[in-house]
Order: sequence, then structure tokens, then C-alpha cells
Amino acid sequence: MKQSASEIADEAAAWVARLDADGWSAADEVLLEQWMAADPRRRGALLHAQACWVALDPPAPRARATMRRRGLFMAAGGALAASVVGGFLWLAGGTTYRTEIGEIRRVPLADGSTATINSDTQLEVTLASRRREVRINSGEAWFRVAKDPARPFVVEAGQVVVQAVGTAFSVRRRDGGADIIVTEGVVQVWAAQADGYRTSLVAGQSAFFGDNAAVRISDGPPSAGDRALAWRSGAIDLSGQTVAHAVDDFNRYNRRKLVLADPRLAGEQIDGIFRTDDPEGFAQALHDSFGVPLDTSDAAAIRIGHAKNSSDVEGSSSARSLHQHGKATRP
Repeated sequence: MKQSASEIADEAAAWVARLDADGWSAADEVLLEQWMAADPRRRGALLHAQACWVALDPPAPRARATMRRRGLFMAAGGALAASVVGGFLWLAGGTTYRTEIGEIRRVPLADGSTATINSDTQLEVTLASRRREVRINSGEAWFRVAKDPARPFVVEAGQVVVQAVGTAFSVRRRDGGADIIVTEGVVQVWAAQADGYRTSLVAGQSAFFGDNAAVRISDGPPSAGDRALAWRSGAIDLSGQTVAHAVDDFNRYNRRKLVLADPRLAGEQIDGIFRTDDPEGFAQALHDSFGVPLDTSDAAAIRIGHAKNSSDVEGSSSARSLHQHGKATRP
């Protein structure tokens, strides 16, 4: 008898709970692959369940958390999913961890901390007796750090160094520096070659810290940090962003790229929340809001607007609200 969607969702939730528990083995991995291979709907259900898990902070104790989260899986229905693949892995010292384009993964670390790793990211984790170190070679990650004053938690991104004891923050490596967003507690930031000049950031603050120790600090409302970290739940929050910024964001998560052919559209401000894996819906929203043409004939790209028709786009001093098309962003 063919399983119902709700039965598959229940089984997927159970698999995700097992992935996040102790004792996951190679035999379990084989069983999971066999379970997914038996029905093409199961892989999608597992991705959906993992996306819900990524969106939640881990409460304690674990046994109660498993029951509560499974209830949320069943209640969420089809409203939330993200491009999340693979399992949740325990990392030991000296481990390299990678995510592919569109992949978002939450990793419990052996010291009790967690790392939620964004699309197209590579990082190295070393958990030593006196120091916990993460080196972000590319991409972005958000860390919830387990308190251990005897072992500082240090993240390096290029020449930028971020240190915390027990807090939550994100680091995104960029050319010439790194973006830092602090969601809980306090962190210290400095350039590797200027250790004597440290900057403290507190919850609610974000900053770009250059390899040359130049600092730009933003003291926006806490909601600004939440919007910037919406990717943890598989969403892109475009509140007050420009079209060019939004195109860059979508291209971080998708192999099919958005190409902005109309230069006048680039600086337009927009509002809206979209799924990271829905560039088509975003492009359609731009078409409806600005009246620009779309070219979807290329499987590798979606062209937005035509340079010859750039005069058709009217400038606006206020942000336009884009209506979501296609897939929903949140439950």
C-alpha cells in the first residue's frame, strides 16, 4: 500500500531526530539511503524535516526536544523547506566541513556548541584542550557557543579574528574582511596583525571588519540581525534591500543565476520574504511590480529586464513590497 504524505512526514521526522542523536553509525546511513530510495517522495520529506530542525534552536533536555520538534514537523505541513542535504555530524578536532551551493546544514560540535553553516561554505574546526578554533575559508556560519571560560572559542576569517566564551554570532568571509552579526552576548574582533586593537560587539550589533583593521559598526534594531540571518530557516528577507543586493543573495543559493540586464533596476529598494531556493518566484515578483520583461529560456540563468528598455523602469524613493510567488517561505 502506498504511504500517505503524512506517514512519510512522520518517518522523516523520526530519521532527523535519529540523525541529531548520539550513536549515528555507517549502518544507520545505509538504512537511511534505502528508506529514501524506496519512494521518491521521501528525500523531499527529509529535506523538509531537516529545514524545520535547522530553524529551531536546540532546547534541553534532548528527550523533550525530540518530542516537541516532531510535533512541529507535523504541524508545519508543506509551508517550509530549504535546500538542506546530508546529516548532522559530530565534528572532532581538525575536521574540514563543506556545504554545496544551496545547502544549509546545522552541525552539533563535540563541545556542546553548534554551527549552522550557510550555502557554499568551507570551514575547519579544531577543538583542543585549551582553545576551540574555527577557520572559515569561504562562506558563512552562525555559531551558538557553549560556555567554557578555560577554552576560548575563536573564529578566523582571513585576517579577521572573532573570540567569544559563551554567546551566539555569525561570521561571513568577504574579500578584504568579514561581516559579523552578534545575536547574543559579546564578542571581541581584531585583525590578526593588530592584536592590540580589539573591538567589542554586543548583541544587536553588526560590523564589517577589514583585514586592515578598518571597522564599520551598525547599531540597527535587533530585527535587522534577524533579517540578515533569515537564511538559517531557508529564507531571504529583503526588507529595505536593493534589487542588486537581492540578486546577489539569490545567486549565493542557486546554480541557476539571476542576471540583472536592466541597470536602472539595480538601485530600486524592495521589501519581501522569499525562499532561498525560489529565484523564479523573485524574478516573477519583479516582473509584476516593475513591469520588466523576463527571459527564462536559459536553463542556467534568468534574465531580468533588457538594457534597451531601461527607461521603462521608473525610479522610486520608497521601497516596493514584492508579493510572494510560488513557494511559501515560512510556516
